[in-house]
Amino acid sequence: MIHTFSKRQSAALLLIPMLALAGCKRKETVKVEQTDEEGPRLASTVHTGDPKSDTQLVNGFYAIEQNAWRWTAQRFSVVLRPPAGGAQRGATLNLQLTVPDATIAKLKTIALTATIGGVMLPPETYTQPGQYTYTRDVAPNLLTSEAVRIDFQTDKSLPPGTADARELGVIVAAVGLDAK
Repeated sequence: MIHTFSKRQSAALLLIPMLALAGCKRKETVKVEQTDEEGPRLASTVHTGDPKSDTQLVNGFYAIEQNAWRWTAQRFSVVLRPPAGGAQRGATLNLQLTVPDATIAKLKTIALTATIGGVMLPPETYTQPGQYTYTRDVAPNLLTSEAVRIDFQTDKSLPPGTADARELGVIVAAVGLDAK
């Protein structure tokens, strides 16, 4: 069966696709919003028992123990964000650490130093086991960047042995730069 269309029907059939195409050519403004894809911001203080702190614990930190702390090697490093106003007023470095009984029994003393931007901060020597906070003032000129690397070192460490195959420095619970 062959359909014949009148001129009017043929014109209508041709007009429909043309209108559809004309509608497709209409320009609509697409609003593009920028997204923040920087990733998480560095913290000024990290708790070593928090798995989120891994990215800021650069080296020398072992796995989390008892969901609260980590052993360190003789040399260990962290990257922190300077506190607000740190580049003008300086900051206070605080490292919460534990010197275990076994460390003092074997080594008698252990000294800890920190270095920021090539500047060595005064050492602290521990002669008794216990919990301590290594606290040092940090000059403003060492806090001018978005991220500050702090390198720590003990003068001695427990060598790897049969009980533990790791070189052991101290136990660290937290480290931070606090505003003055």
